[in-house]
Amino acid sequence: MDHSLLEKLETFYIRFKEIGQLITDPEVIQDMKRYVRLTKEYKELEEVTAAGDKYKVALRTLEESKEILATEKDPELCEMAEEEMAELTEKLPAMEQEIKMLLIPADPEDSKNAILEIRGGTGGDEACLFAGDLFRMYVKFCEKRGWRLEVSSFNEGTAGGYKEIVASVSGNNVYGVLKYESGVHRVQRVPETETQGRVHTSAATVAVLPEAEEFDVQINEGEIKWDTFRSGGAGGQNVNKVESGVRLRYMWKNPNTGVSEEILIECTETRDQPKNKERALARLRTFIYDREHQKYMDDISAKRKTMVSTGDRSAKIRTYNYPQGRVTDHRINFTLYNLQAVLDGDLDEVIEKLQIEENTERLKASGL
Repeated sequence: MDHSLLEKLETFYIRFKEIGQLITDPEVIQDMKRYVRLTKEYKELEEVTAAGDKYKVALRTLEESKEILATEKDPELCEMAEEEMAELTEKLPAMEQEIKMLLIPADPEDSKNAILEIRGGTGGDEACLFAGDLFRMYVKFCEKRGWRLEVSSFNEGTAGGYKEIVASVSGNNVYGVLKYESGVHRVQRVPETETQGRVHTSAATVAVLPEAEEFDVQINEGEIKWDTFRSGGAGGQNVNKVESGVRLRYMWKNPNTGVSEEILIECTETRDQPKNKERALARLRTFIYDREHQKYMDDISAKRKTMVSTGDRSAKIRTYNYPQGRVTDHRINFTLYNLQAVLDGDLDEVIEKLQIEENTERLKASGL
């Protein structure tokens, strides 16, 4: 019996009961920002206490089985008690591990939706084509997860693919999964434009940011300047006839530097102007949230400087090697020889390995 684990669990039970009372308090319900935060914490604690209840029942049953073996003469009861003890002794370590992982403070951003930015880096046209391949990979990955991916803006490459594409992804625990994709992705293959069959190396950069919720940042919507314009490109009857595209300009003072800057965001995602305005506002909130939450974003900023903003090959996190059908994640030295499956959105194995590595480190740091 792990008494230290039971002691740690007790504080979570106390907090769970306290929040259960708070979220029924009319004053708390009126404060929407606080209410949303508390209900989110309540759900997280509910998971911890449920696992704790299961663990306590298992411990009690184990003690009862031991008592039966020590006092009971009936051979059938003793045999049943031995079987139960063996089964529980095997299950308890996994139950303890599950609780320990739940007791580690979760990254508050993990449950959020995400903004996905992909840009062609080193390699010209081939880098844009690869950025297009990565986008297709994420579209398929999101489909398999049941997530919703919506393109906010894009700039196509001259030979195809994308110089840049920005999308929002919504669903369950999106940022907590996609955050591992931030960095430089390198591709080794023979480009379509290569006449002598030589393998070239190109790169595209991926940035994944937690999407800001309405309560995370304060925006004075009266100070936003809106422009509308006609969407370009192929499409339905509205294209080039109705001003459905929106552009917002917003002067924002960075609280960390004191410097004011104009934020410019365009959205042509739908043919519905109000929906485009709503999505442009969501991107504005994320943009500001990304910069205001300095303590959390220090780490992200460092990664973006080295992995994302330059598109430099040396800051690679993953290589996609076409001649060998190989995908290698350099952070954990993990290689898969199923390149096509990965490009078709089968990223689960790589991401699971990265999550295990991160959880192992967090477990060590927590002292559990």
